[in-house]
Amino acid sequence: MQKSFTDQMGREISINFPPKRIISLVPSQTELLFDLGLDQEIIGLTKFCIHPIEKFAERTKVGGTKKLNIDLIKDLQPDLIIGNKEENTQSDIEELAAYFPVWMSDIFTLDDAMKTIAQIGDLVNRQPEAGYLNHLISAGFNDLKTLALQNHIDKKVAYLIWRKPYMAAGKNTFIDDVLLINGMTNLIKEERYPAVTLEKLKTTNCDLILLSSEPYPFGEKHIEEIREAIPNAKILLVDGEMFSWYGSRLVKAVQYFFEFQKQLY
Repeated sequence: MQKSFTDQMGREISINFPPKRIISLVPSQTELLFDLGLDQEIIGLTKFCIHPIEKFAERTKVGGTKKLNIDLIKDLQPDLIIGNKEENTQSDIEELAAYFPVWMSDIFTLDDAMKTIAQIGDLVNRQPEAGYLNHLISAGFNDLKTLALQNHIDKKVAYLIWRKPYMAAGKNTFIDDVLLINGMTNLIKEERYPAVTLEKLKTTNCDLILLSSEPYPFGEKHIEEIREAIPNAKILLVDGEMFSWYGSRLVKAVQYFFEFQKQLY
């Protein structure tokens, strides 16, 4: 049966429904698809789609999120490809869309993430499973927001994702929304992921600097490096997946942030 869907970039696609040969091009959405129960349907994923690890080992790797193996994808003959505007390159997506149905997400907030879960649930015929995940995520993050208010968490923060040059998560990002829910105000006012200097960060009088585990693997030695330049800020290593993965990982993120908030009051 053919069925039409509109993705989050306003593009209409028509697929054989329900799809039986799915390629996922984004790690967090790949994990979501497995958690929705699509064990047999997922035939390809990227080399960064590492969760769940036992499923990762069994599937064909179609390159990286930014550099896909287009010829391999064509050989696999998917009946649905699922990607993301930020994670995947426009040229790759346009080339694939000439041959296959490609559904794209475009996510900036927790609400966007939950909408995506619901829409992917519709797309792959897993509406009840998607609805249950969204119930858990909504309840958990509402509780986190309440706890942050009750405990008067109000931290001025910078969230670093890269080194040489330092880069931070700015406005109009999913990370920015997750920070706000947990009582943290992002001091980086530029949009997306601007380069920053430690000298500039020092002038912001930030309370807290968070060093993400991905895409740059910050470690203890980097804490000391930054503390020398900005001695008055608290510096913490954080799990980047919890702050930036927007699929079913958000269920696990709730418990992570319950514990994380305890470090802030």
